[in-house]
Amino acid sequence: MLARPGLVSFDYVRARTPGEVVQLLAEHGADARLMMGGTDLLVRIRDGAVRPRLVVDLKHLPGMRDILYQQQAGLTVGAAVTMNQLARHPAVVAHYPLLAQAANSVASYPLRNRATIGGNLCNASPCADTAPPSYVLAGRIVVHGSAGEQEVAIADFFRGPGQTVLQPGQFVTAIRFPPSPAAASGRYLKLGRNKAGDLAIVSVAVLGFPDASAPSGYRFRIALGAVAPVVLRVPAAEEWLAHHPPGAETFARAADLAAAAASPIDDVRASADYRRAMVRTLTRRGLNAVADTIAAPTGSA
Repeated sequence: MLARPGLVSFDYVRARTPGEVVQLLAEHGADARLMMGGTDLLVRIRDGAVRPRLVVDLKHLPGMRDILYQQQAGLTVGAAVTMNQLARHPAVVAHYPLLAQAANSVASYPLRNRATIGGNLCNASPCADTAPPSYVLAGRIVVHGSAGEQEVAIADFFRGPGQTVLQPGQFVTAIRFPPSPAAASGRYLKLGRNKAGDLAIVSVAVLGFPDASAPSGYRFRIALGAVAPVVLRVPAAEEWLAHHPPGAETFARAADLAAAAASPIDDVRASADYRRAMVRTLTRRGLNAVADTIAAPTGSA
């Protein structure tokens, strides 16, 4: 068995202000790497995939490890909040349980003590567990750079596997979620090769809520992970669900539309055909589970 490469030498800086990060990135360029939990970066350094001269630790910046909830404004999650923090925070569990479900599905308990939501999203992996729920919850990424702060909708953040809209010198400080629709219910379903600690082969996030303006009395949002270069919403299925009453036939057709929207690949973990079939199965399961817990539409008899 070949020995793994060791960690190369690098300088380490614990950044204290966003301005300090911007300055360090401007000075060091591609030789600098940003770190929050380090669960991905340190492995890549160990394996020789990257060789930074400087690692800038972001998790001590103001607000990076905070979770703030206000009824009118919604939820703000610091980018360095760990998965275990997210999965157990009372406001997240009470008002955004879909996000808590996804965070709790990441890897193993010890790894969730280090892995962060910001790192999970910034890696831009198609199988990132927090991406589909963030999509259906209308999350917005807070980006800081030399020009100050801006927000980017999660739908516009990913550009491809490992690629985001982040420009050199920019970094993520938080993710913001608006208040969830009244009486909403969500379900995150993930298929891996084992029950614990595996990356998603397929993942599906479903959010449903009463809406008297929809012909069916309900709206659903569906996002798919690990079956395309980026996380997918499924507008055709969502439109179908808005116009047809909840039930087995409606959900089966919506699941077919979700499977048709997927563009999975064959790899060592699963075939494209299997992934597409599992999109259909998980979407149907998610819709059934959500429908069982949604309250009656507003204004209904």
